[in-house]
Amino acid sequence: MVFVRGIRGAVTVERNDTQEILDATREMLALIIQRNQINIKDICSIFFTVTPDLNAGFPAKAARDMGWEYVPLMCALEVGVEKALPRCIRVLVHVNTEKAQKDMKHVYLRNAACLRPDLSD
Repeated sequence: MVFVRGIRGAVTVERNDTQEILDATREMLALIIQRNQINIKDICSIFFTVTPDLNAGFPAKAARDMGWEYVPLMCALEVGVEKALPRCIRVLVHVNTEKAQKDMKHVYLRNAACLRPDLSD
């Protein structure tokens, strides 16, 4: 039986720079795909958020640049909580899979590893 499962990820960047946002997002997405052995055709949708200090580019463009032409993508602004982790790109990937939710491999890179140390490598 196939279910829709969620896979979380986050990555930080050093600067509010378009190329840095795209490169970090591509790295995060590639690891999510690799670690979960996902076929691109099984991705239902992807929801990105960025912290308010990142406005130089859309992380969704990284997915488009990877050839994900038909995957529905959405970008939004993360809640601006005081003292929250700065310069952070977060993602929620919805995927069709036979795997259980507990078997999904989440990806937290760079300074974002502090967000979910229980799920970070």
